[in-house]
Amino acid sequence: MVVPVQRGFARLSLRFCLQGAESLLSPIRLAQSSLVVPVRTKKRFVFPPRAKTKYTTPQERERKIKAQGTVIPHEELERPITLACTASIFDPYIPPEGDARLSSLSKETLKQRTTQLKQSTISQLAVRTVKQYDPNFSAKAFPEMAQEIFIEAHNCLTNFNKNKLHSLVTERCYPEMVHGNRYKTIRWSFVESLEPPRTVQIRHFTMVNKGNLYGQVTVRMHTRQTLAIYDRFGRLMYGAEDVPKDVLEYVVFERHLVNPYGSWRIHGKIVPSWAPPKDPVIKTVMIPGPALDPLQEFDELQHEIPKPEQIQQYK
Repeated sequence: MVVPVQRGFARLSLRFCLQGAESLLSPIRLAQSSLVVPVRTKKRFVFPPRAKTKYTTPQERERKIKAQGTVIPHEELERPITLACTASIFDPYIPPEGDARLSSLSKETLKQRTTQLKQSTISQLAVRTVKQYDPNFSAKAFPEMAQEIFIEAHNCLTNFNKNKLHSLVTERCYPEMVHGNRYKTIRWSFVESLEPPRTVQIRHFTMVNKGNLYGQVTVRMHTRQTLAIYDRFGRLMYGAEDVPKDVLEYVVFERHLVNPYGSWRIHGKIVPSWAPPKDPVIKTVMIPGPALDPLQEFDELQHEIPKPEQIQQYK
């Protein structure tokens, strides 16, 4: 009895082994096992939905807040910096004393010529730098062009052509030319040039950094001009339209050399210390008269009106 029982257990174990091998080798079993194999994938983060806002732009938000009556704090803006021109005249030219009055054979004139030759070496070095940015620049031909700019700028000032005047003078020179001209009438004309204009000094310098380069040229002009200024009542304040005067001026022209679209503009004038004082300005003021009765006329009193005193205008 023992032998048949052992044979029965052997048959059962063999049957189970064959079934296990068949199940492992079946394609269905292999396909299912391949799907169960875990594969490491990229970790995904879940982003919450974006909150819905009532305003699409900041301008719309400010407009809605102003409509509700809410006070918006004032934003402090920084002061802008204009780099189109400089704020002063660097290395100003010192005119020799007695210029245009001394003879060319006097001792003082010869001394002035020697000092000018020493200073001309610095100008020659500056010409090379200016020509790198402005190939058409010439120290001999520039004074004629500068005189044309000078005449056109003063004509725009008398006609107050503001847009064109901005293209002929710098942002530093414009307030100086326009200051005090309100309610006044200016009559200016160019009569002739007593001496041909000439370049007396050329300089170049940098501002903020080494690449931001500016050029300044000082031109000497000895011309004859007429100038008359009338106040708001049409009364003459200064000068005369029929009396021309000889004027000696040292005008400084500046250009932003780095800007390829820049141009030479009037930057200022150099007034020497030995220049004669200007003529006084006659101002129109209201002088209070005597108190009159309702039935009394001013001509009956024979009141003498005092003349206003002339005010000396210093440079």
